[in-house]
Amino acid sequence: SKTKTMGAYKYIEELYKKKQSDVLRFLFRVRCWEYRQMATIVRCQRPARPDKARRLGYKAKQGFVIFRIRVRRGNRKKQVGKGKTMGKPKNQGVNQLKPKRSRKVIAEERVGRRCPNLRVLNSYWVNQDSSHKYFEVILVDPQHEAIRGDA
Repeated sequence: SKTKTMGAYKYIEELYKKKQSDVLRFLFRVRCWEYRQMATIVRCQRPARPDKARRLGYKAKQGFVIFRIRVRRGNRKKQVGKGKTMGKPKNQGVNQLKPKRSRKVIAEERVGRRCPNLRVLNSYWVNQDSSHKYFEVILVDPQHEAIRGDA
């Protein structure tokens, strides 16, 4: 009988489907501690999840860049002086306002503003703790010869 073997990327993908497993919980905890010590936006040498990055279009070649970004979790507070919003009671909420866009979209926009010469290709979740979510954003340099040659 022929035994079925998984490739490396499939193996990583199956691991990430069970995020509550001891292995991944330990990995997330250690990595989250490491990410907390770093700046909000950091350029990565290589993706934390190579399988996910490749599925979203990343190639390990010149012209592709990966940035890790930290986005705050929780509701948004309306910026009004002394909590006075003026107007009708419907619009008087200050504290429990939910953001219109997802954390992922916010992360992509912030990295896109940091690197105006690059194009945001995609992004994916890598970690989270009580107060932050961490995403890795894939960017492409459209001026790079290695990328221009692909067209």
